[in-house]
Amino acid sequence: QVQLVESGGRLVQAGGSLRLSCAASGRTFSSYGMGWFRQAPGREREFVAAINWSGGSTYYADSVKGRFTISRDNAKNTLYLQMNSLKPEDTAVYYCALTRSDSYYVDPMKYNYWGQGTQVTVSS
Repeated sequence: QVQLVESGGRLVQAGGSLRLSCAASGRTFSSYGMGWFRQAPGREREFVAAINWSGGSTYYADSVKGRFTISRDNAKNTLYLQMNSLKPEDTAVYYCALTRSDSYYVDPMKYNYWGQGTQVTVSS
């Protein structure tokens, strides 16, 4: 069983930065791909970024490419999302997820474990 706990979300002004963290329990964290997703009110959950087991391969949604950076520290069992140049449209609950694969996916259905989410609000 894997438990994921996100933190770091808060209210920030447009143009600002935030770093989200996702702490994972269990000794298998370093073997699996991870992803960040977000869900705004009234909208479906959408893919943000993903990373493979080693951190050597990453993938981003077009809407965040060049502004967000996903990374992981396998020694600390922690996933990160550095968010720069934030926009009001980035406002959402952000979730981390783990897939039982050494790669990663865009499809949220491919992920097996999810955190509870952390709220990011970007004011204009």
